Order: sequence, then C-alpha cells, then structure tokens
Amino acid sequence: MNSIRRRLLVWLLSTLFVAGLVAAAGTYLTMELEFNEVFDYELKEVALSFREDSLGEVIPPPVVEEEDDLIIQVWDRAGRLVYVSDALPVLPPRAQAGFSYASAPKSSWRIFSIQSHGHTVQVAQPTGVRRTLAAEAAARTLLPMLFLIVALGIVIWIIIGRGLRPLTKVADAVGERSASALQPLPEAGLPSEVRPLVTALNNLLGRLDNAFAMRRNFIADAAHELRTPLTAVQLQIQLARRASTDAERAAAFAQLDAGVKRVVHLVQQLLTLAREEPDVAEQVAVPVELAQLARQSVAEHASLAQAKDIDLGVESKLPVWVSGDAEALRTMLGNLIDNAIRYVQYGGKIDVSVATRNNQAVLTVTDNGPGIPVEFRERAFDRFSRQEGSGEIGSGLGLAIVKSVAVRHHATVALDSADQQRGLRVMIQFPANY
Repeated sequence: MNSIRRRLLVWLLSTLFVAGLVAAAGTYLTMELEFNEVFDYELKEVALSFREDSLGEVIPPPVVEEEDDLIIQVWDRAGRLVYVSDALPVLPPRAQAGFSYASAPKSSWRIFSIQSHGHTVQVAQPTGVRRTLAAEAAARTLLPMLFLIVALGIVIWIIIGRGLRPLTKVADAVGERSASALQPLPEAGLPSEVRPLVTALNNLLGRLDNAFAMRRNFIADAAHELRTPLTAVQLQIQLARRASTDAERAAAFAQLDAGVKRVVHLVQQLLTLAREEPDVAEQVAVPVELAQLARQSVAEHASLAQAKDIDLGVESKLPVWVSGDAEALRTMLGNLIDNAIRYVQYGGKIDVSVATRNNQAVLTVTDNGPGIPVEFRERAFDRFSRQEGSGEIGSGLGLAIVKSVAVRHHATVALDSADQQRGLRVMIQFPANY
C-alpha cells in the first residue's frame, strides 16, 4: 500500500542508517589515524631509548605494554643480533631507516629502524593490533550513537503520526459529508501545508452544492413547466373523445397536435440545456470556423424563414476561427436564429454576422422584431423566463442554452436594441486566441 507515513519512515530511517554508517567509517578512520600516530611515536621512543655504554654493553629497553606486541631487535657493528625481545618473527633484517611496513605470511608489521653508535635498533609492531584497538575505540564511541538512532526512529514515528493527524481529520470530515450536506470543511488550526488542500476541497464542495441546487431547481422548474402542456394535452384528448361532430373532432385534434409539439419542443430544450451545462458538459476543443458554421445554421433554418417571408442572411468577409465544441456552438447559433424567427413578424429581417474585433471573434444575430425591453434583459437568460405579452408560445429556454454554451467557451453574451429601440441584437464575443 502506498503510504506517506511508510515513505517518510523508510527515507528518514534509511538516511539515519546511512549517516550512522558514514559516521562509523569516519570515526574508525579517525581512530586508526590517531592510534597510528601514537604507536609510531611509541616505536620511535622505544628505539631511541637504547644507548651504548663505554663497555659496549646494550642497555636493556624500558618496559612496554604487553598488549602493544612490540618486537625489539638490536644488531652490533658486525651484524650480529645481540638482543631480541621475543621469538624472532619473520621480519626483514635491518629494515630501512625510519618507518616502513613489512608483510609476513599471516600478518603485517609497522617497523621503525635507527642506527646509533654502530648499532642498529629495530622496533616492530603488528598492524592488526592498531586496527583492533581503533575498532574497539570506534565501537565505544558509536555505541551511544546507535541508541540515539533507535531513539530518533521512535521519535520520528511519533512525530510523523502527529504530523499526519490533520489529514486524518480532514478525511474524517470529508467522509461525514453527503449529497444533502455539503457544508465547507473547517480550516481553523490547520497547518499551512494542509490548508490549500482543504481550501480546494471547500471550493469543490461549493461547486457541487451549487450544481446540486441547480439540478433540484431545474427538476422542479421542468416539472412545473411540463405540467401545463401535459394537462392541456390530456384536456384535448378528452375533448376529442367527447366531440359529436367531425368539425369539433378536427379542432380538438389540431389543438392536441399543437400541444404535443409544444411538449416535444420543451423536452428537447430541456435535454439540450442539461447537456450544455458548463459543469456537466465535457468540452472537446477543436478548431471551428464560425462563418461556415453560421452559413450552415442559416441554411438549416431557411425553410422556417421562408414560411414567414423573413429575409435571413449571413454577412462574413473572412474566415473566423475559434477553438471549442462545434456541436455546442451549432446548438447555440440554432437557438438564436430559431428565437429570432419566432418573434420577427412576417416580412421581417434577420442578419447573422461573423467578424473579428481586437483579435476577438464576434458573432452577432440581429433582427427587426419587437426586441426585449431593457428592464427584462437581465432576466432573459433565466430558465423558463418568457416575456409577457409577446404572443409567442415557447419554452423560455433558448437564451438559457445560449448562455450555457457561451460560459463553456469563456465567451460573453450581450443584448442590445438593433435600431432606434426596435429589434434585438445578440452579440457573443469570444476571448482572444480562444
């Protein structure tokens, strides 16, 4: 299992272990160097302690420590061995003057040799003695450090546990949240390293809460809006059943057909709005040529415009490219044109233009219809918002869909009068280099 606690413990304890090994090696080398200096001095002092008297006798050497394992050899002028402190080891006779090393089959020796008044004095010591004493001294020095490392490991375990305790509290607090209770997590007293995580979680919980609230409102509004046309359809069915003449029956079926079309249109708009929600829709960004998209949308609505003798056209001089969801942009433009066709009178005019302004793509749909009063424009993008007295039956979702698609593409939507407080101009401005 991937655990932060385990990672920290492994890395910290491994670092302590490696540091201990480095310290042990450094201590041993330091001790060995110091012991070499001490024992070299001892070898030299022992060798210099020998003097020749007037009778040619060699003065016995001073007493040395037994554990030092010193071997003392003295030769006279004729090269005869006149003194040896121990059984003769396998050592070179009369080694070079000063300090040197000599190898034996099972050992290595440190030798100091000096000549004084025709005599040669040679003092030797096994190097293993020095290494053993250095290792023992290093072990005595490092033993407290070993206990210190173990104690530090225990302290690190406790400190890491306490350091990770805020994350455990945050996890417990998140686990207590539900879809109906998305209140923010408490941030008081949190470490600075944990606070960004909690802030991000609170932002996410806030967005989820808003999204759930929007869904609840959406479902409530949709149920309310569907109730009226479905009730009307049910009423028309009853009227058709009760019709006594063909004319009454035909009128009832005509009203029923209109009611069914209204329900179908409302359901389609509801599904489109749900699909184009910024928090729900997954945007697939591809290069989209707005002018070509506008021409295609105008061609798709040409028959509806001709049925009301409306002049529907596109004005675009150069290709204008944006990055976004082509199908969503087509839906947005289709709703704008469909709304304009619904509200423009017979013989009216609708212009769709695509241009660039300050390196920004601008899509504009202008009509000469009744327009939207200034005081109603802020609420025009609300769901199921319809202007009273317009005389048109709609779902009130067209501009809401337009707004949702624009928000997805980080674009702005503005409503304005087309000409002399008449008509409507809808301008969608995309960000630069989008």
